[in-house]
Amino acid sequence: MSMPGQKHDERITLLHGAGGELQGELLARLLRSFQGSRRSAGGLGLDELDDSGSIPLPDGKHLVFTTDSHVVQPLTFPGGDIGQLAVAGTVNDLAVMGAQPIALSCGLVIPEGFPIGELERLLRSMDRALEEAGVALITGDTKVLAHGELDGLIINTAGVGLAERLITDSGLRAGDKLIVTGTVGDHGLALLAHREGLEFETELESDVAPINHLIMRALEAGGEGITAMKDPTRGGLAACLNELARKSGMGLLIWEERIPMKPEARGLAELLGINPLEIASEGKAVIGVAPERAEAVLEALRAHPQGREAALIGEATREFPGKVILVTEVGGKRFLEPPLGDPVPRIC
Repeated sequence: MSMPGQKHDERITLLHGAGGELQGELLARLLRSFQGSRRSAGGLGLDELDDSGSIPLPDGKHLVFTTDSHVVQPLTFPGGDIGQLAVAGTVNDLAVMGAQPIALSCGLVIPEGFPIGELERLLRSMDRALEEAGVALITGDTKVLAHGELDGLIINTAGVGLAERLITDSGLRAGDKLIVTGTVGDHGLALLAHREGLEFETELESDVAPINHLIMRALEAGGEGITAMKDPTRGGLAACLNELARKSGMGLLIWEERIPMKPEARGLAELLGINPLEIASEGKAVIGVAPERAEAVLEALRAHPQGREAALIGEATREFPGKVILVTEVGGKRFLEPPLGDPVPRIC
């Protein structure tokens, strides 16, 4: 028997996987299929839809666990490739939970006819990223699909880490400052420029990188003053900020002119008529920090090579709970709405 309003001809679209509002609606709907099995084991579970889940340990620490699948096209792009991306995506999801990543798994889904030499090259890139992060690869799986069943390589990674104190994306408090660790939109716009064959005086490169060491610097400087963290991947800074606002129940006041962005990234976005704040980064984080620790955290970030362009871009307020208010460069204000999805498909 069909339920009222249920549609059997609905289909998944690319926007359902692009990190915006449509993906959120789909996940909320699909979660209802797991009513009896999504228990959190006493920690952070599936219901929270954070970057990772957690299990509390007897010694007071938290075992943090995450998983991600990577389908980027093309497999190699300016500044990185799918191997590096697979490591960075998983390591960063653990790091923004306050965890020190320990180990990853790797699942490969390979199309028949894929060049073995190319696969080896991508896995060597993955190995270099693991070494940079200081993380071990301890288990994996390989599947091969027949010719025509898959249009590229898929890498699934899962990771575990340990956190002394769990940081969630719902912890912002009124007065907390918002810091972004560097320029935004680099990854998605670099891929877009590469796909479209667009050239600039300075080549735009992806920011893909594991940032766990950078995040540890922030945690050391901020201590208990670090209240929330999230990485602005699919859906970009706009999706990230809206999720922080919605989950914390705070309004976020963001100064547009303070958001760091490469000139060539801004120029490309303007040329193509897309909002650069909706474009993914793969080597950045947004950090909520108590006002009395904000300068110390900012100084610690800027002292690290990956955080030289870190900036304080806004603050949490009790006004307009759950909304993001963008203060424009001319002094006006408007809501920064969550995107339906990332306008650049298959970037991660």
